[in-house]
Amino acid sequence: MKNAINRQMMAGNWKMNSNSEQTREYFEQLIGLLSAGECEVALCVPYPLIPTAKEAVAGTRIRIGAQNCHWEESGAFTGEVSAKMLAEEYGIDLVIVGHSERRQYFGETDETVNGRIKAALAQGLEVIFCVGESLQQREDGVTNDVVGAQLREGLKDITVEQMKKIIVAYEPVWAIGTGKTATPDQAQETIASVRKIVAELYDAEIAAGTLVLYGGSMNGGNVAELLSEADINGGLVGGASLKAEEFAGMITAANEL
Repeated sequence: MKNAINRQMMAGNWKMNSNSEQTREYFEQLIGLLSAGECEVALCVPYPLIPTAKEAVAGTRIRIGAQNCHWEESGAFTGEVSAKMLAEEYGIDLVIVGHSERRQYFGETDETVNGRIKAALAQGLEVIFCVGESLQQREDGVTNDVVGAQLREGLKDITVEQMKKIIVAYEPVWAIGTGKTATPDQAQETIASVRKIVAELYDAEIAAGTLVLYGGSMNGGNVAELLSEADINGGLVGGASLKAEEFAGMITAANEL
């Protein structure tokens, strides 16, 4: 029995891949493969590709998002892009915040993630807020503690109304780009814990209505099994989202549930 939320999403994260020509070809193929359905579709692409991607999906139900944003509107932050720039210059309304690769390689902390979430919300963006544990933390049996701490700190001072604009993505760090995937039971257990913590921070209604995605080597071969779990409302898909045919099949699988 699926969670009562009346919403599903398959979001792709292209990371640092593709170019303008490949982007146009990809979306031409994806649009031709998409079937009708209620599942939301989003692709978060590198900043330089956002205009090309937006043009390619014009008139379709596909949303284009960014992969990160800064917590300040402007200033001496070389190499960063603000949520205001994303909203005003690109006209997008979706951004990933707190991805494990940002935490691992670029020094993201729960505090900076919280600041980026607030900045995105202030510009009217919907946020895909990523949480997840390392392999060592999984083996030490502290997954729920780690994920709980990331949620509590990341959502610090976020109001009930703002929470309605936040999508949570559970991504076990050990399963990102490794080909390893959490079992459906593991993913369900942790995502159920995510809902429990959201209920503690807000209330049961907000928890039930929060879109929670699974990420971590989700692909065409395991998508149906993962999405059949009660509390998993979709996926944040990495490498498989770069393959139009595979990603379209994953969206179809979500529509059929």
